[in-house]
Amino acid sequence: MSNDQEVDQRKHSKVIVDGYEKAPSRAMLRAVGFKSSDFQKPQIGVVSTGSMITPCNMHLNSLADIAANSVDQSGGKSLIFNTITVSDGISMGTQGMRYSLVSREVIADSIEAVVAGEGFDGLIAIGGCDKNIPACAMAMARLDRPSIFIYGGTIQPGPNNTDIVSVFEAVGSYASGSISEKEFKQIESTAIPGPGSCAGMYTANTMASAIETLGLSLANSSAQEAVSDSKKVDCDNAGKALMHLIKRGIKPSDILSKDSFENAITVIIALGGSTNAVLHLLAMAHDASIDLSLSDFTRIGANVPVLGDLRPSGKHMMSELISIGGIQPLMKILLEEGLLNGDCLTVSGKTLSENLTNVKPYPYGQEIIKPLNNPIKKDSHLAILYGNLAPEGAVAKISGKEGTEFKGRARVFHSEEEALNAILNDKIVSGDIVVIRYEGPKGGPGMREMLSPTGAIIGKGLGDSVALITDGRFSGGSHGFVVGHITPEAALGGPIAIIEENDQIIINSELKTINLDLGDSAISDRLERWQPPEAKSKSGLLSKYARLVSSASLGAVTDIEE
Repeated sequence: MSNDQEVDQRKHSKVIVDGYEKAPSRAMLRAVGFKSSDFQKPQIGVVSTGSMITPCNMHLNSLADIAANSVDQSGGKSLIFNTITVSDGISMGTQGMRYSLVSREVIADSIEAVVAGEGFDGLIAIGGCDKNIPACAMAMARLDRPSIFIYGGTIQPGPNNTDIVSVFEAVGSYASGSISEKEFKQIESTAIPGPGSCAGMYTANTMASAIETLGLSLANSSAQEAVSDSKKVDCDNAGKALMHLIKRGIKPSDILSKDSFENAITVIIALGGSTNAVLHLLAMAHDASIDLSLSDFTRIGANVPVLGDLRPSGKHMMSELISIGGIQPLMKILLEEGLLNGDCLTVSGKTLSENLTNVKPYPYGQEIIKPLNNPIKKDSHLAILYGNLAPEGAVAKISGKEGTEFKGRARVFHSEEEALNAILNDKIVSGDIVVIRYEGPKGGPGMREMLSPTGAIIGKGLGDSVALITDGRFSGGSHGFVVGHITPEAALGGPIAIIEENDQIIINSELKTINLDLGDSAISDRLERWQPPEAKSKSGLLSKYARLVSSASLGAVTDIEE
């Protein structure tokens, strides 16, 4: 960060367009609309993950147009480009879901390639679906050029507060006969009414809240509906703010710090956010060269209560939180309690504390965000578990409703499809612990989300009596007694690989343990006999990913040196 007069606002683009020898570059840019005067302006990339394959992203290109126009009106020269998205809600429960987490790396890599390759001086990134959000932040951290993230916004709920998770759970309800075909079709037909990201405090809304807390997006960007005037204003303000960052030379490295990541963890816990936040924040911190580990989630979580009564574990939708002020009043509560560091810089050019100065409290009597003296849970719902089944850690989402201990018999499956079939065909009963393995980053490959099995368990009425553990991960919409991200994963010979049918497993959320009820020598004998399975993918993207990806305990990133 520099004073205005010291900042080279065209540090990168001048290498591309200045000088007689760069006439070919200028000629190409003239063809896409550049005038002679534009070559002396900072060039700002505006990347949209807009796509008609998912409601999360179907409106983003129009938001990119607003942001780009704002850049142009504020003294910059915008250049819009697109990158991919993969819809978890559509590919869930299929082989296509293997590409979901992989798409995070593809998106981050593609943004890095375009911005660095074309010499852009700054970046505005617009994302909607789950992986878009951390991917954009990862690219911003790598590039370290003035950058702002715009969240595409949340969807409105369907009738009776239905959403995509309602549909997944309806599958189990229909299979059990508790709802009719007509009711089933009604939920399917009306739960997703239009554009926007999934309606609860699932992964997209969790990560948008984390990005806002980190300081990479403007205040309230996480808490606006996709189709709203406030979201259009957010895009217009982002263009102006980006040019302010350019003039001041404020980069992601000035904003991202250990303190800002700890702030993000704190807010995610208070909101009751998704387990995927653990994976994504570790990856984002890696790209920002910040030392963040699973132990930080445990340390912070011991002192931060869950206050948000939000789906999937709670009652309320994101649209209801928006109606009472979004996450800014919550952040102010946490700041005043000493749980946030207010000195962290944000893309507004001000500190977090300065941004919150004039924020009004939540309206009296609201029940969406609980008071500190009457929390939903006194400490974090994101429990980092260790034990002989997870020597390198696992991530559980414990709302407190499930109880503190689950002991049951293992029902072992080598894929999500096998487990889902067993659940839907009444092969899983009260007291079972469903074990889904070889679904980790390398073994999947791709670390699929287990929303179909967890949704079926809930829909079958087994949410209080059946647990599920996996080296895969969970959708932000999953709830119940679920443990994911078990490391080392099965494909690497982790202990989850040697669980046998009917073994006893004990999960204790208070002790933060997950153990196979088997002696050390018996476990060692099984591990010695274990043989690695044949790779599922031998060419193409998944094969490359499987060779490069790190453990989930390190964020499942692809550029860690061995």
